[in-house]
Amino acid sequence: MKQIFLQQHRHPRLLLMFAGWGADETPFLQYRPQGSDLLLCYDYRDLVFDPAPLREYRELNVAGWSMGVWAASHTVPRLPLAPKQCVAINGTPFPIDERKGIPPAIFQGTLEGLTDVSLHKFLKRMCGDMATFRRFLSVTPRRPLDELRDELAAIAQACTQLPAPTLRWTEAVVGRADRIIPPQNQLNAWAELNVPVRETDEPHYPELTFKHYLQDLWTND
Repeated sequence: MKQIFLQQHRHPRLLLMFAGWGADETPFLQYRPQGSDLLLCYDYRDLVFDPAPLREYRELNVAGWSMGVWAASHTVPRLPLAPKQCVAINGTPFPIDERKGIPPAIFQGTLEGLTDVSLHKFLKRMCGDMATFRRFLSVTPRRPLDELRDELAAIAQACTQLPAPTLRWTEAVVGRADRIIPPQNQLNAWAELNVPVRETDEPHYPELTFKHYLQDLWTND
């Protein structure tokens, strides 16, 4: 797992953001919460997390997006600082699941058929509309295709080996226009876990939701 500070001003509060599959810091460089430092995690070829940076903080908050919800579910319970709140955005702790995540056949098809062309189509579905997709193209992650394939394979393997996650999410955001993880599957997962849900009209890549949870929420706090 990669960790990179997007904002580090020795604030006593840290926002720990777990990005989705295939991500790097590029789509998130624009977010500058005024009341919190911001540490981004991505690349889930392993779930090894260095907790040393957390020693500087008195308060921890967690946001997970897409596959980052799964990664956070297994990582955050092991951290030395318990989170105050944890928000899941368009993802679930069960990333490969017929009823609570991405159906296994679709996940496997994505892994086996991953090419530059199929990735381009995936990103278009992720963004939902052409205006969002055009904005995303200016901040598209720059990771090699082989690395993304290895990350998907590692996630699939880990899902068969790891115990059930124990992180207690305080809120989940579900985009009704999500074309990557079926919205009803997300609702099924959070209903089973008894986690409050806020529904939006956004796609899988939710710019307004990111702006709220990664920036505006902390400005006047």
